[in-house]
Amino acid sequence: MVCHLLCNSRNNRINLFVMLKKMIHQTRFELPELNINLEGDVLVFDKPYQCTSFDLVSKVKKYIRPKKIKVGHAGTLDPLATGVMIVCVGSFTKKIEQFQNQEKEYTGTFMLGTTTPSFDLEKPVDETFPIEHITKEQILEVAQSFVGVQEQVPPHFSAVKVDGKRAYLLARQGVEPEIKPKTITISEFEITSLALPEVNFRIVCSKGTYIRSIARDFGQKLENGAHLTALRRTRIGEFRVENAINVICEL
Repeated sequence: MVCHLLCNSRNNRINLFVMLKKMIHQTRFELPELNINLEGDVLVFDKPYQCTSFDLVSKVKKYIRPKKIKVGHAGTLDPLATGVMIVCVGSFTKKIEQFQNQEKEYTGTFMLGTTTPSFDLEKPVDETFPIEHITKEQILEVAQSFVGVQEQVPPHFSAVKVDGKRAYLLARQGVEPEIKPKTITISEFEITSLALPEVNFRIVCSKGTYIRSIARDFGQKLENGAHLTALRRTRIGEFRVENAINVICEL
């Protein structure tokens, strides 16, 4: 009986991992025709939904093959997020840290009244809360309380390293990594529209800010719950999504 339960538990974890992997890597895409300076270049893409940062870098590497040219990205963007992603080629890989340190802008949606372990749609809802008592004034006040320098604890499902391993790898194995808080700065937090339980926003913030953690903290400050249901990075420094390279997604 115990063996049966253990086997079922193991099989469930494997099935969950396979389903999650399929969901994250679901988008199939190709790059448009690009004129890349192989000695050194910076490419600004509009990363599609359900595509990892690694997926996009891998496409660029394949595009410039068989030449052995360094390729790297300047800042991970979650698989379930879209928008600006900088990919550096050749000598421009030396500028990755410079690009990573630049200010970022995001738009997106919080869902009030529900939480998930990943703080977004990667994991199913685990708790629900009544929201009838929450007012527009409370939401606007909480948003403004985030503006400024503060300490933020990154999500367990993030690329933060814990003892040399990515936190999301540990979290997807059922391990809760102990993550230390990091200092971040939020310079703007605008509530662009309300259609409760949905809260649409625009945030301008520093390097290392996790919008999923803001969703978690936003719900907690309302003595409620919240998770992120949509996220789009619209700017990194002077690089804007409206000027980014659109990839060709396969249907």
